[in-house]
Parts: sequence; structure tokens; C-alpha cells
Amino acid sequence: MYGTLDISTSGMIAQRTRMAAIAANIANAETVLDAQGNVNPFRKRMVMFTPGDPGASTRAGQTMGVHVSSIEGDPNAIRLRYMPGSEYADENGYVPYPDISPAMEQINAMQAARSYEANVVAAETTKQMMAQALRLLA
Repeated sequence: MYGTLDISTSGMIAQRTRMAAIAANIANAETVLDAQGNVNPFRKRMVMFTPGDPGASTRAGQTMGVHVSSIEGDPNAIRLRYMPGSEYADENGYVPYPDISPAMEQINAMQAARSYEANVVAAETTKQMMAQALRLLA
């Protein structure tokens, strides 16, 4: 029964990580410079999930659930804007910007929030079932 709680918990942790990456994407949708002040546009972050949860407390929980295997930046998520007057423009007058759609990121955020909520409901239901089973035994 505790393995079921591990599964729901792993899903909540994974979706929380996904929401953090989405927030970073939205916040940096117009970021052209890196920390050193060089023209190096922000790369869209993508969270990769893998089945299983190595941090689960039970063996059953370790074989089920989900965990974040990596957070990767998309190297091809760059779009060029023609801005010949910009100090960041290349020799052809183009400035590289992150190819991040705030609308798509909002959709992804809503999906992650719904998934998180579903895992919360599953965990609460599991806890109620466990409490009911203990009442029957007592």
C-alpha cells in the first residue's frame, strides 16, 4: 500500500520540476545575453521523465512511478529577428532570440498543474483507503 503513495509522490515531484522549468522558459523568453554579457540566447528547458522511482522507500515503489532523468536545453530553439539597429545583431542584422512560445508554455503549465492535482487526489484517496482498512482491523 505504501508503494502506491510512493508512485503518487514521485509524480508530484516530477510535475513540480516540470513547472519550474516552464517558469524559467517563460521568464527567459526574451533573454538574449548569457551571464557574462555575451550574445547567447536562453535555451528552452525540457524535462525528461523516466519510469521508476529510485528514491522510493519500498521496492515496489522503486519499480513504479516516475522520476526526472534529465533537464535538457534545446539547442535548436533559436529564432532570428531582423533588428539591424541592435547592438546584438550579427553582420546580417539578425539577433538570435529563444524560440519559446509563451502560449505553449502556458498550456504545458496547465497540463503539469492538472497532473500534479491528479497525483494529489490519488495520494489522498490512498491515505483514506489505508485509514479505512485500519479501522476495519481495529
